[in-house]
Amino acid sequence: MSYVRTFLPWIVFAVVPSAQWQWGALAGLLVAVAVIAQQRRTGVGFDALIMETGSAVFFAVLAAVAFADPHSAAHAYSTALSSATLALIAGVSLLAGKPFTLGIAKRTTPPEVWNLKPFVRVNVVITTVWTAAFAATAGALAALAHAGQGHSATATLVQAAGFVVPMVFTLRYVATAQARARV
Repeated sequence: MSYVRTFLPWIVFAVVPSAQWQWGALAGLLVAVAVIAQQRRTGVGFDALIMETGSAVFFAVLAAVAFADPHSAAHAYSTALSSATLALIAGVSLLAGKPFTLGIAKRTTPPEVWNLKPFVRVNVVITTVWTAAFAATAGALAALAHAGQGHSATATLVQAAGFVVPMVFTLRYVATAQARARV
């Protein structure tokens, strides 16, 4: 559930019809702000809200651009820009030594394991996979946008795969790491 909550603004943006991209960006912003507020009320620190905070910034900028010029060239590349932004946020979190998945994992893991090397290493690997998936998705979506297919069924499938593949990897990798830790 934590990953769904983390990526909920992006899901909302993805389901709003492309012709109303400015409303999709605004909806993404509102959902991101709501998720941050809800998580902060439960005591979650901003260090565990890296993706959510980056999402709010992205959607604020995208909404401003989209409402200022609904026919902006950015529209054709908005899905590619979304995935590129996710890759950037995830990559920067790795470079900063705070993989974004660490904050998500801490929500369901006892505090005594948070600083253990295997726990941190698992999250570095998972965040690396998410970063690569987002970057590959951004590249594929940019190529589709360049070919005039940026909002096609193919683009939708690519975008969905950009979330499903790393999610499946995460579930399997965590299960494997937990099984190894029990041995």
